[in-house]
Amino acid sequence: MTALPSFSLRFWPVWQRNFLVWKKLAVPSVLGNLADPMLYMLGLGFGIGSLLPQVDGVPYLQFLAAGTLCYSTMNSATFEALYSAFSRMHVQKSWLAIINAPIDIDDVVLAEWLWAASKSVLSGLAIFLVMWGLGLTRLADAPWLMLVVLLAGLTFSAMGLVMTALSPSYDFFMYYFTLVISPMVLLSGVFYPVAQLPGWLQTVAGALPLTQAINLVRPVVNGGWPVSVLQPVLIMVVYAAASYWLAVVLIRRRLGR
Repeated sequence: MTALPSFSLRFWPVWQRNFLVWKKLAVPSVLGNLADPMLYMLGLGFGIGSLLPQVDGVPYLQFLAAGTLCYSTMNSATFEALYSAFSRMHVQKSWLAIINAPIDIDDVVLAEWLWAASKSVLSGLAIFLVMWGLGLTRLADAPWLMLVVLLAGLTFSAMGLVMTALSPSYDFFMYYFTLVISPMVLLSGVFYPVAQLPGWLQTVAGALPLTQAINLVRPVVNGGWPVSVLQPVLIMVVYAAASYWLAVVLIRRRLGR
């Protein structure tokens, strides 16, 4: 059960199945993913931003927009990998039905991982279009920003699937949001520069995947380029790979496969 995850193209029909289900409620789903980050970006950006001088040399709305793009990606990937995947695994028993076909549980987990990441890209793209419409970023930045969004989506989807594998019920997810997601949002530079934190908290923040995503996004939104690309990418890849492997191992054990 601790063998490395297997990868095959058999994941594709499962991904398609999730997409077809989502397509029936695509509009309210996208609007739901947009509502929370948009309220933060516009409410805080215009409200608090009107009271603040520039932050890191840019208007606060622009500073906040970069963090909101990453925050929205994290939220979308996390909710899909937690609530929707848990419903298919535990409540609806969809996974058990699917693996009666010539598809094994590794294919199903791979499909869930990539589907949650795909949804996070849609959410990130929607936020990007709003940022572009407000003149906060350039259209030419889209390829780089969407690559970072995809990597962040893969990272947080894998982390979410670990919690799905461990959770006995939906209520258990509140521990994850309270102990992991909320602290990460507050420490990773979404709302203020990480440099404002005490030294030891800056060290903690530097180890968080959301911080690394923001480090890759914010300089580009501000018209520059990240000081370091390799380190943030490696940190996020390690989080994604380790979390995905752990999720596969735990789900195999939970389903007896």
